[in-house]
Amino acid sequence: MKYSSIPTAQSIVQHCRAKNISNIVISPGSRNAPLTISFTEDPFFTCFSVVDERCAGFFALGMAQQLKQPVVVLCTSGSALLNYYPAVAEAFYSTIPLVVISADRPYYKVGIGDGQTIHQKNIYANQIGYSANLKQDVSHSSEVIKQYAPSWISDNHIERSQSKVQHYNDVELNNALTFALNELCPVHINVPFEEPLYQTQLQPSISANIPDLAEPKTNTPTLDNKRKIWNSTAKKMVLVGVSAPSTLNEAMINALANDPSVIVFTETTSNLNHPNFFNSIDSIIAPIEMGEHPQEGFSKLQPEILVTFGGLIVSKKIKAFLRKYKPKHHWHVGSINANNTFFCLEEHIKVSVDYFFQEMYTDIKASGSSYFTEWHMVKENYKLKRATYLAQIPISDFYAFNSILNAIPKGYLLQLANSSTIRYTQLFEIDASINVNCNRGTSGIDGSTSTAIGASVVNANPTLFITGDLSFFYDSNALWNNYIKDNFRIIVINNQGGGIFRILPGQKESESFKTFFETRHNLSAKHLCKMFNIEHNKANSKDSLNEMMPRFFSESDRPKLLEIETPALINDKILIDYFRFIS
Repeated sequence: MKYSSIPTAQSIVQHCRAKNISNIVISPGSRNAPLTISFTEDPFFTCFSVVDERCAGFFALGMAQQLKQPVVVLCTSGSALLNYYPAVAEAFYSTIPLVVISADRPYYKVGIGDGQTIHQKNIYANQIGYSANLKQDVSHSSEVIKQYAPSWISDNHIERSQSKVQHYNDVELNNALTFALNELCPVHINVPFEEPLYQTQLQPSISANIPDLAEPKTNTPTLDNKRKIWNSTAKKMVLVGVSAPSTLNEAMINALANDPSVIVFTETTSNLNHPNFFNSIDSIIAPIEMGEHPQEGFSKLQPEILVTFGGLIVSKKIKAFLRKYKPKHHWHVGSINANNTFFCLEEHIKVSVDYFFQEMYTDIKASGSSYFTEWHMVKENYKLKRATYLAQIPISDFYAFNSILNAIPKGYLLQLANSSTIRYTQLFEIDASINVNCNRGTSGIDGSTSTAIGASVVNANPTLFITGDLSFFYDSNALWNNYIKDNFRIIVINNQGGGIFRILPGQKESESFKTFFETRHNLSAKHLCKMFNIEHNKANSKDSLNEMMPRFFSESDRPKLLEIETPALINDKILIDYFRFIS
């Protein structure tokens, strides 16, 4: 086994091993060679090579999303780490522990016109949990340091000065990695290296000072006052954002589902299922908006208590509704983030979701509320009308999503792109055995494919990734790696442009709209599939789509992509007419 001869490279590897951070995604470079050598030579680590740093960042993010553990991305100096920024921002707002390690030029060579050099310290300042700017070793290339930064070696005593560097770096590394583990947040470790970079040795020359990982302090507040309010309230709404499966235990799910004073709104990414829950929020709210007396309908729906948990919310309609028809009390439950999305957050209750609802239902009083019953009838009505509507519409985005979601085999990992993809998916039921994820932190289209591939690498189940055409082509470099499994499936909804812009307000028939908003194109995924050895299939009618589904999910010796062509000019009309139809 080989070790880099640079002490800091050895320290970083020792700290990662001590914290059980074993997955390392590496993009090629020379300045990061000491760490590339150190990680790849150590059998404790599983290393992945992804050339494009933007793709590498999202690939690692997908892994961390599934593992709920830190994953390292490692790059060279210069613009390389700027390409991580979209993934860093997504990790920051999605509470995903991404560990960015960037190699840097010696600090005395920054800002003097040296090649592949930028100001890397604190580069992610506003979207990072912790920034560790390590000090450069003075025991490595000492003669160069004496020439360019002699003040770093006090009294010309290299060993004593190196000891101070080692201590400082150990503290910073421990702080950064502990933060990532405890706060589920991205961190950045910037490491300056002087040449030579490729020297190795057979034994480590240092032993990093790594304190034991302290258990995070937990505080369990009394919730007696909250229980009194809960029991005396007839209209309670629970709204669930991005959540992992099993966030709420079965007993609490049933308690909420059978409480006549509670309606539970779940989003596709909540991974929370029960027949009494309301999974298509917009199908409840849109008909009220289009009705003759919207104020009356919204007043009936307005909750007295709003309890939220999980991550960010997709539905614009529920945001608009709750911002105007505010609850008397809004409590967000969970240990990490509490967003004041509806401008009425009363309290962030930092306990587990299970504990909170156990407390609410320890001394439950009988309720005469009809809150659930009224809205459950509305739900059952729109479900019947939706089936009727689907039978009479042509091939379209709306029809395609219904067919796809009904065809996904049980137990799949489902990864969704943003924009239209996640919004259409919100309108339909998904089997409870399917784990659903989407990059909702920043809601960008830029790294969805890379995230899905990274997630599939560490998930034993087959993976389906559903995406729009612009998102797919934007992130086509995601396919440039050796880690795509044979059971990986991609569905591209190709409506020849950014279909969501036809749903949004605005002038839609001008050349400016087609060029700069919708960005019309005639591209096909066929040639990319050929380049990356992915089986390509196409559907452009209801019959061909329904015929293709079973074969698409069958076993194969390579990944498969299904390209569904839908008519750009009628998709928005079919969606809007659906809401009118169920009204």
